[in-house]
Amino acid sequence: MTTARPTTTLWRLTGPEELALVAESGWRAWPPRLPDQPIFYPVLSEEYAVLIARDWNVPASGAGYVTRFEVRADFLDGYQVRQVGGRDILEYWIPAEDLDEFNRNVVGPITVVRRFPWDAPLP
Repeated sequence: MTTARPTTTLWRLTGPEELALVAESGWRAWPPRLPDQPIFYPVLSEEYAVLIARDWNVPASGAGYVTRFEVRADFLDGYQVRQVGGRDILEYWIPAEDLDEFNRNVVGPITVVRRFPWDAPLP
């Protein structure tokens, strides 16, 4: 009998351009980082992702999205959880060069769970 590997639920706030690239992947992978983006930052709380998507992505790009996805826990064991503000503001810092391996450890689809404004179009 094969035992399923446990996963960790993560959230990612994103704007329309990045979300369109996720959609192009079949909702299975995050796009490569741009040269000025050396780190990929998935977060550990939906509330934190909502705050940033609503208060930062909307003014910056007209829409903000919160996604939820699962990553194999044993893969994440190789990375430290970073506290970047308050007690509940936690995220992983995944170096851009590790993103392909990160994507190979995503289990299931990347799902949009919130949109700001509420009627923002999905790709």
